[in-house]
Amino acid sequence: QVQLVESGGGLVQAGGSLRISCAASGSASSINVMGWYRQAPGKQRELVAHIFSGGSTNYADSVKGRFTISRDNAKNTVYLQMNSLKPEDTAVYYCNARNHYYPDLYNYWGQGTQVTVSS
Repeated sequence: QVQLVESGGGLVQAGGSLRISCAASGSASSINVMGWYRQAPGKQRELVAHIFSGGSTNYADSVKGRFTISRDNAKNTVYLQMNSLKPEDTAVYYCNARNHYYPDLYNYWGQGTQVTVSS
């Protein structure tokens, strides 16, 4: 089992920045992809960004150029630096950790952290 603990959410004005973190503990050796998803009220959960243990990344088109995902493998922690925030970025952000090859066996979620961007 893997436990994910998120931190760093909050309220920020449009145009501002925020960094959220997610620390994994437990059987983290089974994980090779960590990332962030978000869910706004009335909408489906969507991928924001993810990063593989080797460092390659993917971003949703809506956040490219504004958000940066990074990972500290030694600390089993993933970060999401969010710049130039927009009101439409308001959502609950969920940390995800999984095994790319065995996602049905190893797929974990954090409890979520609220990010609110005021206009």
